[in-house]
Amino acid sequence: MAMWDRIKDQAKGLQQQAQGARGASSGGHGRPGSGSSGGSKAQLVNTLKSQLTSLKTELKSGAYRDASMAMCALVAAADGHVDPAERQHVESLILNNDVLQNFPSEQLRQRFNKHVDQLAFNFQQGKAEVLQEIAKAAKKPTEARAVVQTGFVVAGADGYVAPAEEQALREACSVLNLSPQEFGL
Repeated sequence: MAMWDRIKDQAKGLQQQAQGARGASSGGHGRPGSGSSGGSKAQLVNTLKSQLTSLKTELKSGAYRDASMAMCALVAAADGHVDPAERQHVESLILNNDVLQNFPSEQLRQRFNKHVDQLAFNFQQGKAEVLQEIAKAAKKPTEARAVVQTGFVVAGADGYVAPAEEQALREACSVLNLSPQEFGL
């Protein structure tokens, strides 16, 4: 449990830095999240990625694998659709993720694509099914946090976490009984 306390402290520190940067740059122009707070989000994504890698040996369960694939699909489809290029990009991120290499790539690809297909066919119903899959990781707090971290890493891979992606991450936190503030959301 001490490791998670350290991780929480790091996340809180980054969140406070991001809030301070937003306060210092208020009145600026551009999209939300641009400027110095965008750099803080990138910092947070890098920190979460490092934390996940440090937990690689603990994250080998089927529940983590399945919930992470559901999380990745939800983030990819957060705006209501997934174009083929985006699907391929997220699939590449999954297959090259250090922690997810604990699992056979075909299992990851199959589960991710199943969830994306559900979301593409009927977004609301697919979203409910994906959230049910994510919720199965709630039994183990380390895995639950890792699922959100995995989603955050995928969402922030392009250097920007879109509002729809942040909302998807918040919803995942809710079904996993985690505080979104723990992740700077």
